Amino acid sequence: MGTCTSKPPKPNLHAPKDINPPPQTPSQNEHPTTQTRTAKSPLTPLPNSKASPFFPFYTPSPFKKTFFNPTTSTPLRFFKKSLAPPSLTKYFKAVLRRQNKKEKSGVEPNSEEGDKNEEAVELDKRFGFSKEFTSRLEVGEEVGRGHYGYTCSAKFKKGARKGQQVAVKVIPKPKMTTAIAVDDVRREVRILRGLTGHNNVVHFYDAFEDLDNVYIVMEGGKYSEDDAKAVMVQILNVIAFCHLQGVVHRDLNLEEIQMRTSLDVALSKERPAGEMDWVLSPLNHLVLEKNDLRPIALFSMHANVASSWSPSSLHSRWNFLYTSKEDNSQLKVIGFGLSDFARPDERLDGIVGSICYVAPEVLHGSYSFEADVWSIGVIAYILLCGSRPFWARTESGLFLEILKADPSFDEAPWLALSLEAKDFVKRLLNKDPRKRITAAQALSHPWIWDFDGVKVPLDILIFKHMKAYMRSSSLRKAALKALSKTLTVDELFYLKEQFASLEPNKSGSITLENLRMVLMKNATNAMKDSRIPDFLSSLNPFQHRRIDFEEFCAAALNVHQLEAHDQWKQLARSAYELFEKDGNRALVIEELASELGLGPSIPVHAILNDWISHADGKLSFHGFVKLLHGTSSRTIAKAQ
Repeated sequence: MGTCTSKPPKPNLHAPKDINPPPQTPSQNEHPTTQTRTAKSPLTPLPNSKASPFFPFYTPSPFKKTFFNPTTSTPLRFFKKSLAPPSLTKYFKAVLRRQNKKEKSGVEPNSEEGDKNEEAVELDKRFGFSKEFTSRLEVGEEVGRGHYGYTCSAKFKKGARKGQQVAVKVIPKPKMTTAIAVDDVRREVRILRGLTGHNNVVHFYDAFEDLDNVYIVMEGGKYSEDDAKAVMVQILNVIAFCHLQGVVHRDLNLEEIQMRTSLDVALSKERPAGEMDWVLSPLNHLVLEKNDLRPIALFSMHANVASSWSPSSLHSRWNFLYTSKEDNSQLKVIGFGLSDFARPDERLDGIVGSICYVAPEVLHGSYSFEADVWSIGVIAYILLCGSRPFWARTESGLFLEILKADPSFDEAPWLALSLEAKDFVKRLLNKDPRKRITAAQALSHPWIWDFDGVKVPLDILIFKHMKAYMRSSSLRKAALKALSKTLTVDELFYLKEQFASLEPNKSGSITLENLRMVLMKNATNAMKDSRIPDFLSSLNPFQHRRIDFEEFCAAALNVHQLEAHDQWKQLARSAYELFEKDGNRALVIEELASELGLGPSIPVHAILNDWISHADGKLSFHGFVKLLHGTSSRTIAKAQ
């Protein structure tokens, strides 16, 4: 180790004066760098180091002690709570930064040089499987497609299983571009062979290959939309409850589902057979037993989960748990290691979560409860079609897909699914978190509201909208009331359920006290930690205000969500016509600025010039739509 020359050595106060050696000056013929690089004996002190007064042959390290400092640390201190999990913020931002540099320089992520290097390595794609696929099975129609292959229905042509319907997973060999991909296919077949025979594992028949593809033959089955609804209802219920308590989960994913089941097959010699945890991975292909509402066998086309999975790690990373192996088993959410508290008006900034399920706003570093709903949308997409909505070969490419690409709904099996199912997933996967529906709203969606007696829970978003409505000007309240009269049956159903949850009095109205009582009735210790009751304290000036259902609709509606509708322009035009009759009047810009609460330092003429019609001085249609949203800091910044 060389000496540290960035700072002059400090004098040793405890050393005798004659111990410190005099400084040595290099000779003129000798280069200084050569002298410092000369090997030293471990027992000889370095030139600029301090010798110990007790052990002259010992030289202390020039670096400061960083592990323990008796003046600033407490020895043998044990923390009651574990440290927070490491954030992925720096990692995600570094990847996105590298990707942006590549885009600016015009270099593609997958350059030709990288492809040439991969092609230079010849991969052995011979698996040793039987080559009699076409002679033994008759292939039917395609039933699903993933990123590494697709699945077809088939039936045996001969033998004892003649005429039996099966599912065939087809993995093209050209897509196996790396040795890891080839090994993953080998491992998947080996795992299927070893686990076949258990009731909750898909039955494996055989594996085949030819020059172009690998064929994995398994038992077939059907997975209906009702099966997906049974899973989604339970997930949405518990996440709506978490959000009401002010808890954001931040790591919802379906890569690992944990289910307690008696398994007779041990995956390792060290673990005895018996009670163990079984892992389901619904990445691309899904097979269910007939008349079974629970997913029993979901396997990745790439088998990447099985490769990184071991019995010793089954207790640490799970997010969903089935309480039993019965058909009506309850699904429980676990794994709150990355969860955090938040209020409805608060934003989180830590970039955490599973890469394939992370919401776009999480990558931007500003998000709230809506990020969990995005993850649920990814889960719903996988449950309904068997593949991920976003995929890329590289992590940076996957981030860009999440930020910019739209999921596909034009391929099988989406063509055979209901329009309500597609609309449900699209609303969950809206890239704009303001337009994304909440967990409680998802339970009131037409695709799911009549399934097995679903009840719509209280939505935490209601309190945020009511707070904004109470603080709005009379002109904006009139505009919102006009818009509320154009709501569809679906939106009114959700609002009726929310109004009933607030327990109105006999006269059909609610006050601020209703909000407090309902919150306290549903409160847990988590709600106290998230400081949601403090959120309502800002509404104390309106504690004597009574709100009926008609005004509640105006206060609780979400303008941004209505903008996501295909009929938004028609709704807005109809609302403007009602506003023209009841609430519109001639205005000057200064009066409109006062209505919106804009201060004198803001350039109101630059912001509000196109809000007022020059013909009659009234609010224009453009101004009406802007008024529904109110003025934001972004609008003011653009004007300035």
